[in-house]
Amino acid sequence: MKKLLAAAPLLGLLSSGAAAETTEELAEQVRKTEIAFAKTMADRDHAAFVSFLADEAVFFGRGGIARRGKAQVGEDWRRYFEGREAPFSWAPESVEVLDSGGLGFSSGPVRSPSGQQIGTFNSVWRREKDGKWRIVFDKGCPPCETAAAE
Repeated sequence: MKKLLAAAPLLGLLSSGAAAETTEELAEQVRKTEIAFAKTMADRDHAAFVSFLADEAVFFGRGGIARRGKAQVGEDWRRYFEGREAPFSWAPESVEVLDSGGLGFSSGPVRSPSGQQIGTFNSVWRREKDGKWRIVFDKGCPPCETAAAE
């Protein structure tokens, strides 16, 4: 009887109707977060951009030079928010999440203002204790070759 009483709180949690999120639902959260992150560039909102960065974010720049931490990444990216027009845009094409639900990956094209693909971004997102997804790694590269180019 004591074992049954000790398990009662756990049984209550299990029967509360709260279902665990599926990897598909988590991937959709990462996709929506990436889209909102990209919108900060279109909206020219540097403060909103910085809010998506994890405190220990690492962004790889040209020449493989890494910018480390929210403050350094935010300061380095400030230049992209100057002016009325965004110098580029991006959107996720591929999104995956670990089965554990703690890390996500997004990748897709980076486009010039005229719409030409000028690169590919690759981002790793971490689900923080507050439930929000924040970017921990970001690295761009030249446009990836497509199957049609083979």
